[in-house]
Amino acid sequence: MDTVWVFGDQLNVQIGALATVRPGSTRVLMIESASKLTAAPWHVQRAHILITSMRRFASEATALGFEVDYRQAATFAEGLADHRAEFRPRRIVATEPNSHRARSLALNEGVVLVRSNQFLCHYDDFATWARSRKHLRLEDFYRRQRVRLDYLMDNDGPEGGRWNFDEENRQPPPRRGPYPWPSALTEPLDALDHDVIASLPPNCTGSPPTGLWATSRAAALRRLDHFIDHALPLFGPHEDAMTTDHFHLAHSMLSPYLNNGLLLAREVADRAEAAYRAGAVPLASAEGFIRQLIGWREYVWGLYWLEGPSYASMNELAATRPLPLAFTGAAETRMACVKACLDGIEERAWLHHIQRLMVLGNLSLLAGIHPQEVTSWMWERFVDGAEWVMVPNVIGMSLYADGGRMATKPYAAGGAYLSKMSTYCKSCSFDHRKRVGEDACPLTTLYWDFILRHADRFEGNHRMVRQVRAAERLSDRSAVQLRATAVLALLDEGRL
Repeated sequence: MDTVWVFGDQLNVQIGALATVRPGSTRVLMIESASKLTAAPWHVQRAHILITSMRRFASEATALGFEVDYRQAATFAEGLADHRAEFRPRRIVATEPNSHRARSLALNEGVVLVRSNQFLCHYDDFATWARSRKHLRLEDFYRRQRVRLDYLMDNDGPEGGRWNFDEENRQPPPRRGPYPWPSALTEPLDALDHDVIASLPPNCTGSPPTGLWATSRAAALRRLDHFIDHALPLFGPHEDAMTTDHFHLAHSMLSPYLNNGLLLAREVADRAEAAYRAGAVPLASAEGFIRQLIGWREYVWGLYWLEGPSYASMNELAATRPLPLAFTGAAETRMACVKACLDGIEERAWLHHIQRLMVLGNLSLLAGIHPQEVTSWMWERFVDGAEWVMVPNVIGMSLYADGGRMATKPYAAGGAYLSKMSTYCKSCSFDHRKRVGEDACPLTTLYWDFILRHADRFEGNHRMVRQVRAAERLSDRSAVQLRATAVLALLDEGRL
């Protein structure tokens, strides 16, 4: 009998190798690796969703008639060897893994790999497309995806005559509450949840699970229903906004289930388009969400494989500052925006994409934080963490550590952006309008210092030359650079 090895981020009977076999003909292998769980200070909610989802899937596969060998082992290799010794399978088959390391492990262990259908654009197909392009642009890829997959199309053109509705979908948060966004769906923890939490190693940190995150396909589908019915109609306009009083706005919060296989991208995109076709969701909201799903997510996935393992070690801006003490919990921060985001990670192991990019990523970029430290930290702390997610998003998108291979300009911003797009500045002790002085917003100070530090690099970038010229004309340029030195020292000391 053959064995199908199912990894913890492939938890769906419709994915790859498992989709082609029937109960009774194949044994299913799943391995919990103790070394994986103890390798880093994982957020407890990240570790919980990984292990609990695996155990529930094993039970569901058993209920479908599969014989499941669920193993707890010191390492994946040891679990695989023990399985072979006990069952002597004719061969071990697996769906193509979702990371370079897992793929290398499987190949080194003689595992037969089956082409993955977990994503809508296989990385081989992405590479073929990329080779035909002089420059890689998300917008070009997204339009190709829309046509190829037939989402929001009107004959040969885009629905509504436009490919995207970015202008409508960049509104700041409403000035006053009550906010229109729904509450997140939660469900009580059960005995399995508590058993897993109690068994997690002491290196796991953060607030314990509360029932916010689903750990079964049925629960993930309930969250999909909740999003489509209650949040997607409100998604578009404020998808870039950030508020102190509402942590998720109308974001789907479905990324953990897309990343571990409990939900499939096709079924989620189908539901979003159907809601638009039924008149329940405005076009701008449907398009904005579908663009994230079939455009950005698949683009990041393709780039991860296109660039290869060495991409994770890039550091084109020579950033060497260690991770801020506030990020690790070793110090508090006086920056309201950073505090709100760090509190959100502590409580839920999740932030929406603008908080990740324009608060934590932005601060890390401006301060010159070592990109590999930021990548590891985000991978460990976020419930939807995956190497293929974090490497391109941090190295390429957030920190410009690839020198512009992914993004044509660094996503750098001062306090003015945070003041416009969030409610954080209202309660902050720093003034977003000031770039010098003890009460000047650190982001504003560091923004101008960042431009000046890298002026030689950025003056040749047509999207950055205006900012370089503005920085060079600052009347208080020397004072800004002096204040930036003090700000960076305070950041290093955990007193900012």
